Amino acid sequence: QVQLAESGGGLVQAGGSLRLSCAASGRTFSSYGMGWFRQAPGKEREFVASISWSGSSTYYADSVKGRFTISRDNAKNTVYLQMNSLKPEDTAVYYCAADPRAQADQHARWDYWGQGTQVTVSS
Repeated sequence: QVQLAESGGGLVQAGGSLRLSCAASGRTFSSYGMGWFRQAPGKEREFVASISWSGSSTYYADSVKGRFTISRDNAKNTVYLQMNSLKPEDTAVYYCAADPRAQADQHARWDYWGQGTQVTVSS
């Protein structure tokens, strides 16, 4: 089992940048695929980006491709989401999640979730 805690959210102007972090507990972090999701008010939670256990494979939603970068540091049990060129439509609560199937691809099973961190982008 793994516990997840997000940080790094905040208020930023459009065009700005933020880096989110998700710290995981447990000694088996490197065996999990990791992902970022977001939920805007009145909308369903949506996929943002994911990364395989080794970091060799990454996946992005079309809406963030070229602006967001997911990465991980298995020595620090942490996954990151670097968000650049932020837009007001990126405003949401951002969640990280862990996939015990490790590949974080379309077959991922997102079994573990953090509490979320708020990102607000002003126009």
